[in-house]
Amino acid sequence: MTARPDMTAHLPRGGTPVTTTMKSEDGLPPALEYSRHGRTGRWIDDWRPEEPGFWAATGSAVARRNLSFSIFSEHIGFSVWTMWSALVLFLGPKYGIDPAAKFVLTAVPALVGSVLRLPYTFAVAKFGGRNWTAFSAAVLIVPCVLAATVLQPGVSYSTLLIVAAIAGVGGGNFASSMANINAYYPERYKGRALGLNAGGGNIGVAAVQLVALLVLATAGASHPRLVPGIYIPLVVLAALGSWLYMDNLSSAGNDKRAMRDVRKDPHTWVISVLYIGTFGSFIGFGFAFGQVLQVQFKADFSTAINAAYLTFLGPLLGSLVRPLGGALADRVGGALVTFWNFAAMALGAATVLIASMQKSLPLFLTGFILLFVFSGIGNGSTYKMIPAIFRAKSRLKAETGADAGTADREARRLSGALIGIAGAVGAFGGVLVNLAFRQSFLEYKTGNAAYIAFIAYYAICFAVTWWVYLRPSGKRLP
Repeated sequence: MTARPDMTAHLPRGGTPVTTTMKSEDGLPPALEYSRHGRTGRWIDDWRPEEPGFWAATGSAVARRNLSFSIFSEHIGFSVWTMWSALVLFLGPKYGIDPAAKFVLTAVPALVGSVLRLPYTFAVAKFGGRNWTAFSAAVLIVPCVLAATVLQPGVSYSTLLIVAAIAGVGGGNFASSMANINAYYPERYKGRALGLNAGGGNIGVAAVQLVALLVLATAGASHPRLVPGIYIPLVVLAALGSWLYMDNLSSAGNDKRAMRDVRKDPHTWVISVLYIGTFGSFIGFGFAFGQVLQVQFKADFSTAINAAYLTFLGPLLGSLVRPLGGALADRVGGALVTFWNFAAMALGAATVLIASMQKSLPLFLTGFILLFVFSGIGNGSTYKMIPAIFRAKSRLKAETGADAGTADREARRLSGALIGIAGAVGAFGGVLVNLAFRQSFLEYKTGNAAYIAFIAYYAICFAVTWWVYLRPSGKRLP
């Protein structure tokens, strides 16, 4: 059997409606159906990824193309969202902003991004994955232009707060990107595709901090406007790439009833609590780490560039190991990986606390790197728990006489809804981390109280994971 060529390469990227109904000589299913029917953009009406013939002939190549541009767009979204984690390093004495106020500047975009994740999840079904990805990428130019305009000594703190809040639009891109890519892939490939999509986006946190380091090393701390300026052409590329090369799926949809239904399931809130501990820690530390170094070790990080040399390392490692968490969960179970991962995170936070009390910078850095790495692993393992939970519930329903096919569809419906809710709630953890640091430094002039709070939260998550998912006897959460 000869491979059928991709019959979509020559199709228009908008404009005249086209429907492909060609049949290949090898008997494989038709390629794609592109049509508009009054809608804007490239719409695929015929998408059957679960059919092996369709997937091999056409689906795989189209899905990879959409995944590639989705990763790039989401990556830029993460960078813009967390840009203020780097920009606050430039705000020296001339700006008149104390450390407590800087933590608010990083908490505000984290808050806006977490709130936007739920509406962004629904936007893909309403407007189309290609259309919304291009739009949500293009919108990122607004916070970049604003930051490049206002960042100079003398700017009011309220202006900086507004501009930082607008950067929160980048936080919503993760939710729409994951919802879109989820619709392209068959069940057997979803884990890998979503892991690549999420990991590629998360690396945007480290990337923007590397850009800041480059600016500090070449132009100096007096030129913070170069950081958002560098991202303006990248935003344009992300928007254009999405518009020219991505597609909309007519079959992609968000079941709003599923969101309502899954809110009634106790597992929704258990997983959300756990995801605050993993992703909330990752994004919160990503926002705050540079500031913590500057405040906690003033003598070692008296200049912004000294802190910038180290701030990117933790987010980079945490992003790279996220797929490892998913892979380990596949092998030994998501709950078991998450359980021991929280123990490791508590150990990392305890290491940071001891280092803070002993004023040991090497031990402090070691503890924070452990926190980033294990939060990354936990991101992957906790997300892997979601479909596993609902698959287990569907099997129980089938064993008690329910139709297996109906139970399986219900499991997939609720899993998708919970992924959206957990992503939004988990992102809010980034706000809590920054506020914890702010309060600790305000009251005690050190981050020790925040580190103790983190240890306590990880201990709670450790206990909750065991009680709900791992205890060998007794009644677990249904």
